Amino acid sequence: MAHIDNLIDAVKDPQLRDALRAEYDKVTKTRRFGLVYDRHQPETVILPKFPVRAGDKVQVLQGDTRDRTMVEGTGIWTIITTNRDDGKALLSDSEGNTRSESLDRLVVIREFGDPIYPGLKSTGQIIRGGGVEGNTGGKPFHTVINAENYHALQALLYPYEGRVDAIYIDPPYNTGARDWKYNNNYVDDKDPYRHSKWLSFMERRLQLAKRLLNPADSVLIVTIDEKEVHRLGLLIEQTFPAQQAQMVSIAINHRGVARAKEFTRVEEYAFFVFIGDAGPCLTGDDLLTGEANDSQRAEAVRWERLIKGSNNALRRDRPNLFYPIFIDPAHRRIAKVGDPIPIDADRNSVPGELGLVAVWPISMTGEEKRWQCSAATLRDLVAHGMAKAGAYDRKNDRWSILYLNRGQRERIDRGEIVVTGRDENGVLELQMNERPMRAAMSIWNRSAHNAGYYGSGVLSALLPDRKFPFPKSLYAVEDCLRFAVGAKTDALVLDFFAGSGTTMHSVARLNHADGGHRRSILVTNNEVSANEAVQLRDQGLNPGDPAWEALGIFQHVTMPRVRAALTGVDSTGNPVKGGYKFVDEFPMSDGLAENVEFFDLTYEDVALVSLGRRFESIAPLLWLKAGALGERIDSVDRTRGWALPDAATYGVLFDTSTWPSFISAVANRSSAALPLTHVFIVTDSTVEYQQVAGRLDRRLSITRLYADYLRSFEINLLR
Repeated sequence: MAHIDNLIDAVKDPQLRDALRAEYDKVTKTRRFGLVYDRHQPETVILPKFPVRAGDKVQVLQGDTRDRTMVEGTGIWTIITTNRDDGKALLSDSEGNTRSESLDRLVVIREFGDPIYPGLKSTGQIIRGGGVEGNTGGKPFHTVINAENYHALQALLYPYEGRVDAIYIDPPYNTGARDWKYNNNYVDDKDPYRHSKWLSFMERRLQLAKRLLNPADSVLIVTIDEKEVHRLGLLIEQTFPAQQAQMVSIAINHRGVARAKEFTRVEEYAFFVFIGDAGPCLTGDDLLTGEANDSQRAEAVRWERLIKGSNNALRRDRPNLFYPIFIDPAHRRIAKVGDPIPIDADRNSVPGELGLVAVWPISMTGEEKRWQCSAATLRDLVAHGMAKAGAYDRKNDRWSILYLNRGQRERIDRGEIVVTGRDENGVLELQMNERPMRAAMSIWNRSAHNAGYYGSGVLSALLPDRKFPFPKSLYAVEDCLRFAVGAKTDALVLDFFAGSGTTMHSVARLNHADGGHRRSILVTNNEVSANEAVQLRDQGLNPGDPAWEALGIFQHVTMPRVRAALTGVDSTGNPVKGGYKFVDEFPMSDGLAENVEFFDLTYEDVALVSLGRRFESIAPLLWLKAGALGERIDSVDRTRGWALPDAATYGVLFDTSTWPSFISAVANRSSAALPLTHVFIVTDSTVEYQQVAGRLDRRLSITRLYADYLRSFEINLLR
């Protein structure tokens, strides 16, 4: 480049030199170095339910179709005027051509880069993590959003720009199998521009992801296969030039996929981008040599409760496992193990033992359950110090019985758990066999990462009546996230290619293992597959019809998978079969103690938002901004002029004329169930906003509505 500059400067004729310089500048200003590809026309999103108005960009529907996603190939038009009397609109395209068209044949579109004013509409929730009805120990809510992911990312910038701790995505692999769309059309292997379309598609989303990630300490994880791995690596390097990026190879199919004239492929890849001070959490398992041992990952020896806590747990299911255990309360030890009693016998008829307390497998509700092992096995465990009396619950007059299950006993045999002695009751004293902590290897070879057994297999257990192509291994995703947020128990994790919902499932399992309060945000759309779309149209169905929408990814797979994972009840209404393996083993039917809410992304009228007439649509965004914890303020309080629930982390001042009582309520809120972190003030006046904000505790995050909301999305348009 410098040599060409010198050659041009050496030209003596000033007119020729200036002409050469001008032509050279034209070329270099449009030339990119590094990863070079065609930036395709902006993607568009069809908004079939959005009202048609003058000034909107629209496309024209094909013929007399009822399907409001089937548009002509005449491109994008702008509505000049509308005439509601005759139902017509005058349209103009980018070249100045005009046409008149019926309003009912027009569908509003948004090009990426156009301003959007998003909202969220709740479509359901699951509460298993507390935080309701005065329970202050509740967890924050995970969020699952049905949306086109680029616009969902724009929406999430409002509450979460610079606040996300980790992003894990498994984007379309661009195999040519018509598994993703560009501009509403499936991309297949016959498309000569499919690689550059994929790069354009990914670049736009990674740029928004970059803004969401915490610049001081966060991690981006992107998985991919061999089709786009090299292009993705260059794109990541170009998008995150100042950050440390590394690729990990993960064996996901140990049998391999054989292809003609190729080596049998067993792996896929994960790029880790460590931002700011972030780096991989240290581990005792290198993930390469040998097979994973629980002791290399778990932090403590786990004594299990002897009472059966999941499916087939009742006395009638296994009568031979219903027997008394006699506790010596003075020495807090198991003194004797009784024999099983007949199924029709009353347990109260069993004679007591002098000085001992009989403990039966009875639930907190008084239901007769069963023990995990036989009386003979338990006697053997007691003799070897592998079963013991647990805690005594004075309030309910109950003893717990603990034991080492088979997995823990095998770990002792393998030397992963070390016996350091026995206590006064002969119970084993145990500790983990310490191993050096280090970063994992860059090649992972673990059976837990097999996508067949622990991706499709886990999903089949949760959703036995439905299918989803190529789900990730639950444990592979869990390991990825463990290295990213294992040390952050309150981390915020985002996945905007959520698919079946494995990321939320993994985050919930990490919480179960260490008592964390991490939360996840999942984004997926409700599209059906290309083949399903053909079949549904053959049946006379169209997008928007209930039968069509019921088969979309969000409704048919993601929501029910999340529900099954949390409740322990599969999509057919039965307890989930099987148990979790490797780390933190327990029955899947136990479920997971987490909260989650499901939303549809909506597109709002900016005029109605600015007038305060769409508060209910943006209310969830305010709740997310305040931590997605506790009660949500869903409507305008026009009587009092403000809302400040005790069970919420934020308050909203709707009418600034009522500010004295609102300020007083904020100041006297010390007895509330949750601490106050955010305040939103609705006013068009900057002076008024500053006056009210100046009277609030400066430690609060204070936001002006609706100006900050509207400005946020106008800024997004310009950046």
